[in-house]
Amino acid sequence: MSLFATLSRSVALAVMLVVTSPAAFAQLEPTNEQRQAAVEIADSLRYGHYADINFDETWSQDTFQRYLDILDGQRAYLLQSDIEPYRHLETGMADAIFDGDLEDAFDLYNTFSERQRARLESLLARLDEGLDFDFDSNERLEIDREEAPWASRESELDELWRKRLKNDALTLALTEQDNEQIETNLRQRYEGQLTRLEQTESEDVFGVLMAAVAGSIDPHTGYLSPRQGESFDIQMSLSLEGIGALLQSDGEYVKVSSLVPGGPAERAGVLEPADRITAVGQEDGEMVNVVGMRLDNVVDLIRGPKGSTVRLDVVPAQAVDMTRSQVVEITRDTVSLEDQAASSEIIEVERDGEPHRLGIINVPTFYVDFDAWQAGEEEYRSTTRDVAKEVERLKEEGVEGIVLDLRNNGGGALQEANSLIGLFIDRGPTVQVRDAQGRIQLYGDSEAGTLYDGPLGVLVNRLSASASEIFAGAIQDYGRGLVLGTPTFGKGTVQTLNELSHGQIKLTRAKFYRISGDSTQNRGVEPDIDFPSLIDPERIGESSLDNALAWDTVQNVQYRRYGEPENMLDNLIAQHDVRAEDNPNFRYLERQSTLARQLREQHTSVSLNREQREREMEAQEAEQLSLENQRRRALGLEELDEWMDARTETTAGVANETDDTVSSPESDAESEEDEALAVDRAYVLEAAEILLDYAHLQETQRFAAKR
Repeated sequence: MSLFATLSRSVALAVMLVVTSPAAFAQLEPTNEQRQAAVEIADSLRYGHYADINFDETWSQDTFQRYLDILDGQRAYLLQSDIEPYRHLETGMADAIFDGDLEDAFDLYNTFSERQRARLESLLARLDEGLDFDFDSNERLEIDREEAPWASRESELDELWRKRLKNDALTLALTEQDNEQIETNLRQRYEGQLTRLEQTESEDVFGVLMAAVAGSIDPHTGYLSPRQGESFDIQMSLSLEGIGALLQSDGEYVKVSSLVPGGPAERAGVLEPADRITAVGQEDGEMVNVVGMRLDNVVDLIRGPKGSTVRLDVVPAQAVDMTRSQVVEITRDTVSLEDQAASSEIIEVERDGEPHRLGIINVPTFYVDFDAWQAGEEEYRSTTRDVAKEVERLKEEGVEGIVLDLRNNGGGALQEANSLIGLFIDRGPTVQVRDAQGRIQLYGDSEAGTLYDGPLGVLVNRLSASASEIFAGAIQDYGRGLVLGTPTFGKGTVQTLNELSHGQIKLTRAKFYRISGDSTQNRGVEPDIDFPSLIDPERIGESSLDNALAWDTVQNVQYRRYGEPENMLDNLIAQHDVRAEDNPNFRYLERQSTLARQLREQHTSVSLNREQREREMEAQEAEQLSLENQRRRALGLEELDEWMDARTETTAGVANETDDTVSSPESDAESEEDEALAVDRAYVLEAAEILLDYAHLQETQRFAAKR
């Protein structure tokens, strides 16, 4: 957000803040329905949640602090003196919620809203005066103020907002906008925020308060208002018409947390996890700035009728400056079962002049056509049935091994994870589910026989979650194959949706455990062989979420081991390291991952001097561009002049992979270049190489055993 020109103006603004501090501002109060719902939520948490929660003073302190963080996480509006009248909630929040006594929590919200409105009005008044920033000082603006102390004086916040306004103006100036355009854009931003603030209703306040209450326990427990409950039902039925992206709040920004497999955003190839969305526009008209906008309002802007186009102003995950945004277009659509169906391909790996064929089966999600299944139809669609068909086809083609690609697979039907494991083992347990009372239920495959008993690999990444982790963990525990890639998401909890007298509560009721006894919660599944990743685990994954339940263990169950791939890992890793050192895409992934982490650690403030800001941006992007061009030179591809062009070309290559085009020499050449451009493709190709190594080592062992 933003800043102010001179200290003299700051003094005037401080006076104006007092004048405009609202007498006429609508004071929001809790309804009787919300008071009753708060009591029901408290009881649900006490008696229904998986965790053993002690609603004591410590819990009250944590919840009160979380409430403040949700309201004013950047310490930009509230003063210490604004918070003091409500300090009793630090020790009494639990009693207030259990008694349905919400007035004080609502009053604190009203105080915050008054401060926010006054601040926005002061920013608009400053714009009316005209901006005259020179951008030649040595000032810097701190980016993350989550740990900053609350301001004790209004003048401290005036100075902060002077810098924030200056930063907003500089950010737009760096996109070559003139003063008139800058003032127009900033006015639209602040007026939009003020309008949304004035439209706040009692249900919005209750939702924020309950988010603090539920979120203090675990990140997957939460209150859904009647309106949010309807939206949730639509999403579960997959009839929601939108872009197929899951979003979450990230400070003042909305961040992409994952893409729905087979959805419009994934097919378009223009969004990636951890991208930030700064503005949304329809096919025609102005873009609406969404910085500081509530998540559900942003979702409403993005959602729309099938076939229509939405425009998003996106800051790529790897960008270190918010000025490096680009507008992308996505055609809204529904996600059908067909879009998420398993598919396969054959990759040829050459060794000593001889071709070897490996099968890759892409499993985007664990799905089942429940309607057809419940109707008793014999040919209903499911992950297991579709994968079985692909396995049969690959066996007929004579592949030497099969890799199941579970990257970006966020889970789905638990029964499908269990039955899919059954294609590769001959009966046995697959997962343990422990409830709040400590009771453990064992799930498994009861059908005799296997469909495929050859060399097997499972490819995972940070976005492989829930049922994907159950599958990968079971294959690893059974010694049935190799798990390759990066540590998975770590979503090892089970939620249920319960009706309240007003709204619904999503409640964590159980945890998943592997047959070895290890939880998949928080830590996820560790691969046997690690691949580098551009997804930052500190920003994406269970361990990045506040109050995620801890990893733990239960008693293991009896199961039969099919092999001991761990005994071959030293050999396999050594061969993989040699290839990775010679693979431009793997070298790029490793170096880019390290560089991105270093840049984020260094990027704690931004310069408000235009020349210095440009130098810092150029230096950072020069490092990123250098890595990209090293990769391109090694692949024999044309080098780029701008770092931002790299993402455009690589995502275009990914999107082109899904196009159904007639093959020709020219299109074959283009597809080869697309494959080289798509860094992501390196994972699949290397997984095939590793599996071939594994198959040969197994063959050598069998031969040695016979002698």
